[in-house]
Amino acid sequence: MTTTTSRQRGLMRGYRSGLEDTIARQIDEAGFVVLYESEKLSFTWPERSATYTPDFLITKHDGNVMYIETKGRFDVSDRQKMLLVREQNPDLDIRLVFSNCNQKLYKNSKTTYAMWCTKHNFVYAHKRIPEEWFAEGVANGKAKPNSKDS
Repeated sequence: MTTTTSRQRGLMRGYRSGLEDTIARQIDEAGFVVLYESEKLSFTWPERSATYTPDFLITKHDGNVMYIETKGRFDVSDRQKMLLVREQNPDLDIRLVFSNCNQKLYKNSKTTYAMWCTKHNFVYAHKRIPEEWFAEGVANGKAKPNSKDS
């Protein structure tokens, strides 16, 4: 008997990880359209132009977009990229969902992913999108019933 891992299930559904698959299902179950890697954001990596494709986006009541990046591993290049993208696009609302926000940045580090986010003013969550984030959004073209705008 073969066991399918969450990563394998995510890959079969067109995602790069099990966490992305879980977050996509959560967005769908909350009544939102799943917009996976649907936009590319321009930024300059020192000495070269580059693009960053956020995993998910949710349109907010004010018409702006909440970008959601899911991360299992959050290595040094990911951290550098997030800082550069935000530095060069300060008006964007980029939020991170970690499979384990208490994971250390590297072996013997005292800093967790959560601590890094707090230090650099990134909004983050552990394993799931918080309901408060959904309350800021417009699901399938209309405000969520439990939102302030309805």
